[in-house]
Amino acid sequence: MPAEIFNPNPVVFSTSKSGKKPDLSPHSLWINDDPENDENDADEVVEAIDQEEIFDLIRSIYDPEHPNTLEELRVVSAPQITLGQNHVKVEFTPTVPHCGMSTLIGLCIRVRLLRSLPERFKVDIFVKPGSHQSENAVNKQLNDKERVAAALENPVLLDTVEQCLVNAGARGNPI
Repeated sequence: MPAEIFNPNPVVFSTSKSGKKPDLSPHSLWINDDPENDENDADEVVEAIDQEEIFDLIRSIYDPEHPNTLEELRVVSAPQITLGQNHVKVEFTPTVPHCGMSTLIGLCIRVRLLRSLPERFKVDIFVKPGSHQSENAVNKQLNDKERVAAALENPVLLDTVEQCLVNAGARGNPI
C-alpha cells in the first residue's frame, strides 16, 4: 500500500451482479484446460468476445489504495469498453483528477486482460479524457510496451499488481 493516500474517502457504489453464466464448454474462451483439445487448437473456431465479458474480467480488480473493486469505485464500467476486431480499448476514470495510482490501475487492467485474452488481441488502456491532470503522461506510460515491461520487472510493483488482481478471477462476484 502507498504511503500517501490520494483519495482518503472515495465514494463506493453498489455493484451490478452479472446474470451471465460463464460458458464451460470445451471451446470456451475462459476455461480450456482439456489436454485432449490441444491438438485441435488450429481447427478451433474464433470465439467472439463482447463488452460484458471484458467488463467481467476487470470489474473485480481491487483499487491499490482501498479495499474496493474498480467497479465499486466506478473506475471502470461496461460502456467504457470498446471492441473492434482483435482490439480492446478500455477507458477508466480515476476517482480524483490528481490520482497518483492511475498508472498502477491501468497496469492492473492491462495485465488482467493480457493474461485472459487470446494473444490475437491488441489492448489499449486510456484514462477517460478530462478526468486526470496528467492524462497524456499516464496514457503514454500505459500504452508503451517497453515501459510496461520495465514496470513488470520491478518485484515490488509486480507484487502490488498481484495483490490488486488476487480476486479478479471472481468476474463480478468479489469474495
